[in-house]
Amino acid sequence: MRRRGRSERATLADVAQLAGVSPTTASKVLNGRSDVGEKTRRRVLEVMAEIGYKPTAVRHEQPRDRTLVTVLDIVESRYAGTVLQGILVAATSARAELLLHLPPGEPIRENHAAARAWVQERKASGVIGLIALAVAVPDPLLHATEDVGLPIVSIDPIDTSESRLVSIGSTNWAGGRSATDHVLKLGHRRIGWIGGPLGSAPSLERFHGYQAALDSAGITPDRALIRHEAFSVEAGHRHGLDLLSLDPRPTAIVAANDEIAVGVLTAAKELGVNVPGELSVTGFDDTPQTQWTTPRLTSVRQPLVGMGRMAVETVLGMADGIQPASRHLQLATTLSVRDSTGPAPVS
Repeated sequence: MRRRGRSERATLADVAQLAGVSPTTASKVLNGRSDVGEKTRRRVLEVMAEIGYKPTAVRHEQPRDRTLVTVLDIVESRYAGTVLQGILVAATSARAELLLHLPPGEPIRENHAAARAWVQERKASGVIGLIALAVAVPDPLLHATEDVGLPIVSIDPIDTSESRLVSIGSTNWAGGRSATDHVLKLGHRRIGWIGGPLGSAPSLERFHGYQAALDSAGITPDRALIRHEAFSVEAGHRHGLDLLSLDPRPTAIVAANDEIAVGVLTAAKELGVNVPGELSVTGFDDTPQTQWTTPRLTSVRQPLVGMGRMAVETVLGMADGIQPASRHLQLATTLSVRDSTGPAPVS
């Protein structure tokens, strides 16, 4: 490749084009940013040397303002607040602005033209990526982001079956199984389940883990002990009252999240059912509220802050043209055993 003369000085855009990266990535390499893969960094530096690129008089180009949008339904839940903490920390570290939006309205969820207009409006305002936090990403919206070139990443997707969607979650199946295995080892055999919405992929994965643990123990799941509704204290309380009014009642209840489990603990207290003497309860998420319940709640810990950070890193990488190694990224779960679980009561 011939070198350019003074009248045709190489630009950073030339470097980016020849290296096969975005101008933003080329700028990151020039400024010594750490969020660039080593192979990409070497390729950009080699192109700079080959074409004789020299920075302008300003030693370091200032990074362009970048804006991310997180779409979510509610922020008061401990789950959402903890994930948002990870998103905010990662966005701040990457010097990106963060905006919070409610999910778009009905026409945008169902009509491709409306969805495309909504996505184009976001991109025109400087947004470079979307993060959907535990909300549906309907097909029209996903297709619109692909058409417009605005990357989207979903954390714990709901009512979304499109395999092309890049999603981030935890090992939900393994978590549901570990919680159920735990109470099985304590001698429980009549074990109830209270899950989130049937459209929630994480809740269904946790339920399948619950089923697998029972199957391995030679126990046929009792449909009378299984409930699915919402990830809420109210749902846990309502179904907890129902399950604990059965005869015979379950001696353990595995809940799909901590808020459901808190509702079950409240129901048990109202009915005078001792926890863990007569009933063991497990949650999922291991949010800070597990330390405040009475008794303290046994819960499956998923790295909520890490999920938020990974979502930001992934969507920024996609904005720079770097596709994730997998479209479905999962972080490991662990079981935190506390005071809400104990040996099965003697009949």
